[in-house]
Amino acid sequence: SISNMYALIIARHKKFPEHKTHGMKSVRGIPVCYTSKHSHYSMKGAAATIGLGTNNCREVDVDSKGRMRVEHLEALVKQDLEKGNIPFFVNCTSGSTVFGSFDPINSIADVCQEYGLWLHVDAAWGGGLLMSRNYRSGRFDGVERADSLTWNPHKLLGILLQCSTFHLKESGILNDCNTMKAMYLFQQDKHYDVSYDTGDKVIQCGRHNDIFKFWLTWRAKGSQGFEYQMDRLMELTQYQLRRMKESPEMFYILLEDPEMVNVCFWYIPLRLRDMEHSKQKEEELGKITAQLKSRMMYSGNLMVGYQPLDDKPNFFRSIISNQACQERDIDFMLEEM
Repeated sequence: SISNMYALIIARHKKFPEHKTHGMKSVRGIPVCYTSKHSHYSMKGAAATIGLGTNNCREVDVDSKGRMRVEHLEALVKQDLEKGNIPFFVNCTSGSTVFGSFDPINSIADVCQEYGLWLHVDAAWGGGLLMSRNYRSGRFDGVERADSLTWNPHKLLGILLQCSTFHLKESGILNDCNTMKAMYLFQQDKHYDVSYDTGDKVIQCGRHNDIFKFWLTWRAKGSQGFEYQMDRLMELTQYQLRRMKESPEMFYILLEDPEMVNVCFWYIPLRLRDMEHSKQKEEELGKITAQLKSRMMYSGNLMVGYQPLDDKPNFFRSIISNQACQERDIDFMLEEM
């Protein structure tokens, strides 16, 4: 969440450098940012926290697979320009929380280039697939065009909490945006290379050295080890989908071909299996989903998340991110349901 907020702060600094000293009164107009309606809530939270306001964080429509509709993004940008507002930032989600969908980076980058907008890629969840030659293709095409990127190795890669990384294309802008030149803490005449001091580049003063955990794990596994780990998780996801498709009377899959390890589905109890699929049936399945989750928690045998999304009532979202998971664990989950 804070990595995404850094992106928004730095993009604002790039567009309105006078804001750092003079505040919002120095901005002649209303700054506007854009993110998909399926993006992480932290983008709206960041807009609220840094003073842009949630109403000025526009939600862009998504397609049937949960990916940003680029034509709607461009339409919103044009509308804001016509109103005299100042578009400056677009968040591109690479691995959405619910569907695990990847917004089309290249197409979004084209819009950003056309209108002079900062392009941020939120790969907090999906970034692990960068380690896989098989799976980064198509999902991360154009990532080199981003101005900034968020990646949380503590998610898909399984690094111990917490480990969040933030990447910038432009050298020096992080320091320029955030430095307060507190020389009583960040002396410039130390006996070592002070460019390694991160304290005056960030809004936090004291913080853990979270990246060290990632470095140690990378040293131990190597890029090849991480690649195998990602490929194996995706292999297990396909196994789960095959098993569920073998029993269509029991499982209704919302996204037949997910781009990540997210498998979204309803479990269909015996009493509803002969009922034609409809909105009424979905409402019933949504109620059953919450009841099943309650039974899981009380019995202590399973933990599978659920949520509503758009016009869909509660449905299960199974995530395979534990590198110790095997086919028999998936079999157990499906049999228990």
